[in-house]
Amino acid sequence: MSTATTAAQPYPARSAAATADYWALTKPEINVLIALVTFAGFYLGLPAERHGFPFPLLIHTLLGTVLVSSGASALNQFIERRFDARMRRTARRPLAAGKLEPASALRFGLLLSFAGAIYLALAVNVLASLLAVITLASYLMLYTPLKRKTPWCTVAGAFSGAMPPLIGWAAASGGLSPEAWMLYLVLFLWQFPHFMAIAWMYRDDYARAGYLVLPRGEHDAQFMSWQAMLPSLVLIPVSLIAGAGPAYRVLACIASAVYLYYSGRLALERSNCAAKRLLMVSIIYAPLAFCLMIFDKL
Repeated sequence: MSTATTAAQPYPARSAAATADYWALTKPEINVLIALVTFAGFYLGLPAERHGFPFPLLIHTLLGTVLVSSGASALNQFIERRFDARMRRTARRPLAAGKLEPASALRFGLLLSFAGAIYLALAVNVLASLLAVITLASYLMLYTPLKRKTPWCTVAGAFSGAMPPLIGWAAASGGLSPEAWMLYLVLFLWQFPHFMAIAWMYRDDYARAGYLVLPRGEHDAQFMSWQAMLPSLVLIPVSLIAGAGPAYRVLACIASAVYLYYSGRLALERSNCAAKRLLMVSIIYAPLAFCLMIFDKL
């Protein structure tokens, strides 16, 4: 948005537009999933002997986690603003489109990140805060720069992206058990087919921006196929171990088998249509899997 155009607008309109732009920087659609899996980790991590549900602690946990996540999203867009401007799917983001000053976005991202980490440390516990800081640091310092260097950036991205259930579990129990790491592993494996669907749909866009999310040349399809198929295959036994009830295991097996089927369709067809179907299934699978775990405990 140009300075002249901004100055010509009445103050309420400018204020509303700026608020919408800052809101978009936080990637609210991703925060919904992060809040859900953090809640799942929190609920599943509550000690069996605890009486009553700690609603205030849950609110503190979700608020702190979402603040850190929002800060990470804003800082990521600050770092990648010039590359986002070259991609059709990201060119309309506030920084890429020039709607916000980069310095303002940087301050906004730092404020949210520090506020969330400090809030978790004071209102929840130090372990939850430490996990959130590790998530933030690995996302910005590993995944973000590696996207321009190696297709294996997806591993770094999955490492940080699977942290929210651990934050929730640590908030509820004060520690991490093997069961917490099973939740982490479910979300870790889920991300590979999900991201491969996006990477394949927008492979030309990524290449235009200089991102190396898929290998250049003839090996891109093979790399995508393995990254979509193998994790979704491993996800079947992992998802079964993550719950105990027979109803859970039947439903988890069906859901994971459907996810594997659509991952296989993409691996074989290697088409944008198959990638779009897998993306939609992945968006359903993640919240469904964690909801099944919650109901299994109930």
